[in-house]
Amino acid sequence: QVQLVESGGGLVQVGGSLRLSCAASGRTFSSYGMGWFRQAPGKEREFVAAIRRNGGSIYYGDSVKGRFTMSRDNVKNTVYLQMNSLKPEDTAVYYCAATQWGGPYSQIPTYGYWGQGTQVTVSS
Repeated sequence: QVQLVESGGGLVQVGGSLRLSCAASGRTFSSYGMGWFRQAPGKEREFVAAIRRNGGSIYYGDSVKGRFTMSRDNVKNTVYLQMNSLKPEDTAVYYCAATQWGGPYSQIPTYGYWGQGTQVTVSS
């Protein structure tokens, strides 16, 4: 099993940046594919980004391509989401997720472990 704890959310102005972190417990972090999802009030949970176990492939949702960058550090058992050029529509609770499956990484059922979420609010 793995436990996930997100951090780094907060309030930022339009055009600003934030970096989210997701710290994972356990000794087998490198065996998990990792994903970021977000959910705005009244909307379905949306795929943001995902990274394979060894970091060799990274995938992004269309709405964040070119603005967000996902990375992982398998020594620190942590994944990151660098968010630049933030927009009001990026406002949501951001969730980190882990999977032992090979994909599809954009799909919620792929992931068996979820963090509690961190709020990101972009003000205009």
